[in-house]
Amino acid sequence: MSTYMAKKETLERKWYVIDAADKPLGKTAALAATILRGKHRPEFTPNVDCGEFVIIVNADKAVLTGKKLDQKFYYRHSGYIGGLKATSYRTLMATKPELAMELAVKGMLAKNSLGAAQIARLKVYAGAEHKQQAQKPIAYPAQ
Repeated sequence: MSTYMAKKETLERKWYVIDAADKPLGKTAALAATILRGKHRPEFTPNVDCGEFVIIVNADKAVLTGKKLDQKFYYRHSGYIGGLKATSYRTLMATKPELAMELAVKGMLAKNSLGAAQIARLKVYAGAEHKQQAQKPIAYPAQ
């Protein structure tokens, strides 16, 4: 019995829309990461980029459960001594909800060139409108 190996050139990529309104941030990010990797496809091959395009709308309406809004922080460093900046997720979700969703999805993908190509196919919007109507995206079934 031969093993099927998908080829990146022969794959047809679809566009999916995920609505994050009133859903946990992590569960929405996990669903998006699965679609970006292509694990929902029958021809999934781990070493081939066979994922789809994902549009996440209503990122500002995603919820964080428990006390994560006050206890979880987004850290960045300027590179200088004492340059560590910490932002609570309450502030991050109020000002840049797209960044919070993108960081959650990025953390669930591979840390190599394959993951970089997959995160490039993610589009996140704070509101209900998106710019990809021309691609005729399909609403992904709610989980």
